[in-house]
Amino acid sequence: SRRDLREKVFDAFSRRGELSAERDNLKIAVDMLRLRKRQANLHNKTSFADYQFEDTMAQSPENGMKLLDDVWRKAKDAANREREMMESFLSKKGEELDGGVQPWDWRYYAEKVRQAKFNFDENEMKPYFSLDAVTKAVFDVSNKLYGLKYLLREDIEAYHPDVNVYEVRKAKKGAAVDGDEDELVAIFLHDNFARPYKSSGAWMSEYRTQTRNLAPGTDTIEAIPIVSNNNNFSKGSENTLLSFDDGVTLFHEMGHGHHGMLSDSHYEYLASTNVLKDFDELPSQLMEHWLSEPVVLKKHAKHYQTGEVVPDGLIKRFKAAELFNEGFATIEYTSCALLDIALHSLSEYGDDFDLSKFEKDYLEEVGMPQGIIMRHRPSHFLHLFASSSYASGYYVYMWAQVLDNDVFAAFEETGDVFDPQTARRCRECIYSKGNTVAPQELFRKFRGRDPDATFMLKNRGLIPK
Repeated sequence: SRRDLREKVFDAFSRRGELSAERDNLKIAVDMLRLRKRQANLHNKTSFADYQFEDTMAQSPENGMKLLDDVWRKAKDAANREREMMESFLSKKGEELDGGVQPWDWRYYAEKVRQAKFNFDENEMKPYFSLDAVTKAVFDVSNKLYGLKYLLREDIEAYHPDVNVYEVRKAKKGAAVDGDEDELVAIFLHDNFARPYKSSGAWMSEYRTQTRNLAPGTDTIEAIPIVSNNNNFSKGSENTLLSFDDGVTLFHEMGHGHHGMLSDSHYEYLASTNVLKDFDELPSQLMEHWLSEPVVLKKHAKHYQTGEVVPDGLIKRFKAAELFNEGFATIEYTSCALLDIALHSLSEYGDDFDLSKFEKDYLEEVGMPQGIIMRHRPSHFLHLFASSSYASGYYVYMWAQVLDNDVFAAFEETGDVFDPQTARRCRECIYSKGNTVAPQELFRKFRGRDPDATFMLKNRGLIPK
């Protein structure tokens, strides 16, 4: 392994957007920060963070920071332990890294430690995670939780041959779930493969949002949502095999899809995902939990060639290794969320404001662990600067993790992750109401109390279970 080449590639990748004076995103970012501050002032707010937080569950930058600071302290301890494990691994092999573990070393040696300590290579899971198997799994979970059935419509031509179109149906009210009486609730498009000119990443979108506000004489089909889930998996020649993380992404987007398909609002502008930003990721992140449930894995994780069910031993090793390097991942994310709020909380951006210096000084102030950098540095932080949607709002993923882990715990507490009564309340409180009821009220109605971060901290391995 060439450490010098890892450093060269990592350095170029981590500084994209600021490598050339002619294409320096930092100058544009500072201009945007000044304009956002001006926008906030026009709304009688001191900073853009104050302006953005007004219409959120968190209500204030201080509340957002309070959550992040609590996670940050625990994640730093976990990340430092992980680095010590790597240093111990290297010492036993008689190796020494000049300058210690650096950002271009971390992932490389973390994977070696994972394999040595847990006897687990994530590639071992891939043969059991074909796209077909994971798709069947997500449809099955959707059916067990919310009674949705997905009927492939090969006769409907989509915008690309790779896109599958489904009718989504459920039993009519008063009819048996498994009976013949069902009704159309959505059209679902599954667009899974990467292709030229397709946007990167994964997302849910709607071509038509659920509504009951139809003009007299309008065909009722106009009330039916048309929802798409979009991924960028590399298409295999015969079978497309996914990593576990890819499978989580597919489940995540189906959570957003449920938010659109299970919506039950009168007005489309209050329906579906038109909710407060720090509630928006709850439906999607909640859905992720079911993929790693043993009952789901044993039914759907089957070898794409032999049909063999994923072995118990492999699941056990996977579970043991699942939380390894979680400190690193949490630091990567949380540093971005902290800097985002801190940056947008400034009341002035002077003529000599240096965004790179602010980043460096702030990370030193909060004690960024050695060997880790921000997942998204300011020069390429699309969530912050591609639009203002997530500006001073990148914290929402962590906020939603508090919510989704708490909600999933309600299922676990029944002893059945498919408990029908809990699923019914989840549909009513999490997926169907859109923005017709304040999210704080919806969560309290579901859980009977305010959110508790303990479940998230335990599930991320940041405090003992």
